[in-house]
Amino acid sequence: MTETDQLPGFCRDCFTPAAPSDKRCRACHMPRILRHRELNALTIAHLDCDAFYAAVEKRDNPELRDKPLIIGGGRRGVVSTACYIARIRGVGSAQPMFKALKACPEATVIRPNMEKYTKVGREVRDLMRELTPLVEPLSIDEAFMDLTGTERLHHAPAAVTLAKLAKTIEDEIGITVSIGLSHNKFLAKLASDFDKPRGFSIIGVEDTKSILAALPVSKIWGVGKAMQKKLAKDGIRSVNQLQIMEKPDLMKRYGSMGSRLYHLSRGEDSRTVDSRGGAKSISSETTFNVDIADFKELERKLWGQAERVSQRAKKSGLAGHTVVLKLKTAKFQILTRNRKLAEPTQLADVMFKAARPLLEREANGTPFRLLGIGISGLCSEALADPVSLLDPGAAKRADVERAMDKVRSRFGREAVGKGRALKPGSP
Repeated sequence: MTETDQLPGFCRDCFTPAAPSDKRCRACHMPRILRHRELNALTIAHLDCDAFYAAVEKRDNPELRDKPLIIGGGRRGVVSTACYIARIRGVGSAQPMFKALKACPEATVIRPNMEKYTKVGREVRDLMRELTPLVEPLSIDEAFMDLTGTERLHHAPAAVTLAKLAKTIEDEIGITVSIGLSHNKFLAKLASDFDKPRGFSIIGVEDTKSILAALPVSKIWGVGKAMQKKLAKDGIRSVNQLQIMEKPDLMKRYGSMGSRLYHLSRGEDSRTVDSRGGAKSISSETTFNVDIADFKELERKLWGQAERVSQRAKKSGLAGHTVVLKLKTAKFQILTRNRKLAEPTQLADVMFKAARPLLEREANGTPFRLLGIGISGLCSEALADPVSLLDPGAAKRADVERAMDKVRSRFGREAVGKGRALKPGSP
């Protein structure tokens, strides 16, 4: 019998406690026994939905279950996510679509349905909040949880409560999740990626340093490609190399990033789970089938994206203080331009009017392959779009827009639109 076999454990399928000699659950005979020395002591978790967009589409269309599936735009777009079958064939997130289809030509491609995914993500979040109020969303499909002090409430350690949550999500919502459990946020998020899909991985206090030592520096939160190159230039490629370096030396080489490298390489993270954390921005973008240089055509695309952002803001009950314009040139150079508003908004008309001059300055004949717009500095919709004495027509335009929203909610998005959204030559 190995040392691991003697550690505390339970069955992830029926939650029956496991005896030291059990290779399979004595109750349900399934092999998914979770064991760890600190199983009953750890309470900080990270939950990540597995291949989320693709999982939702497969749930809704069982014919896709055993087929490679890519969620993304047209041939000139990028992959939003791919199912695990497509990933095995070489498809990855943010990969250009033409490369993804070259790697997996038999894949089914579906355009993202953000409204549907947001609804499912909210259902998952609601189940998490039934267990603890300390839920910190990171994105539509992942969040941190702090289950400290919940053992008496749920009559089980955090590990068992989380395993039950994963099964509830699978049974009631129809998608799978992976969970990381540890003693801080950095390690919990790291652990959730160890055993996807349907994974449950644990990093305890005692094994933190040894687990980290074996990893590449890219696994440290905040170390992107540029920092990896900088570290590699200095001969640093693995975390164990950072673990033997002193903090002053790292800070001398890499500034404030050196302090992060020092602490995270040792598994030290003092951040707490903040339930006030939420979306930092709302945005929408589109990749064109053919590069566009004409300002009028770009202007029309801008309006369509502004309407989408406005719709999402209204559904979320949020407004934004800053309008952000995003452009990507034919040579893949990304441009972002911001405009701070006098008052927060959730209206497409206001977003469009703020972003249009920014677009006009950039539309100097440069061909663009992508255009997007968003709002940041989010706040409650109660603060949005007060009546302006400087623009008497603003209130009327707002009323018209909201009336259009009501028509669309009943008859669909295409039921009504403003003239600027129509193609040149449209009736």
